[in-house]
Amino acid sequence: MWLSIGVEKLDTHKGVTVKALLDSGTTGMFMDKRMAAKYGFRLQKLERPIMVRNVDRMNNSGGAITYQVEVNVYYKSHVERMRMDVCELGKTDVILGMPWLQAHNPEINWEMGEVKITRCPSLCGRNTKLEKGQKAKKGKRVVTLKEEKIVRWAMEDKEDWGRNEKVEADHKKIKEMVPKRFLK
Repeated sequence: MWLSIGVEKLDTHKGVTVKALLDSGTTGMFMDKRMAAKYGFRLQKLERPIMVRNVDRMNNSGGAITYQVEVNVYYKSHVERMRMDVCELGKTDVILGMPWLQAHNPEINWEMGEVKITRCPSLCGRNTKLEKGQKAKKGKRVVTLKEEKIVRWAMEDKEDWGRNEKVEADHKKIKEMVPKRFLK
């Protein structure tokens, strides 16, 4: 599914509207290398390169990810800061993958092609209540440590998000369903 989003540079606050692909099969958030260069996004060098594999499990022809970019992302009334890995995406400008989907748990109407963000973490500014001792600054809210951990987990944990345990449990169920003569 495609979304029209705004992507804003943190240093100049200049933005651009792009089409973003929502992709539950992708393990991160990505910005196309050419798009980043075209609009002058400030890139941050990664300590270690990240290998990129395509759907067919082959290495991406663009090579490893060596840079990331931090931006503000706008979608309807939703605003958030996020880090995106920068790589070659072909004709796609931005991909919002599983970490974003898990953090925001959007309501998706596939038939109508609509995405509503009604269940995202409070860090995004929805259903916001200041905790004891917090003070709002000129319309901006203070982020709690708990909120920061939720979003950092969604943005930075590029591992398996507990999927290995689920896969093992699924394999066990399959083995129980398949007659033993078919198992090797």
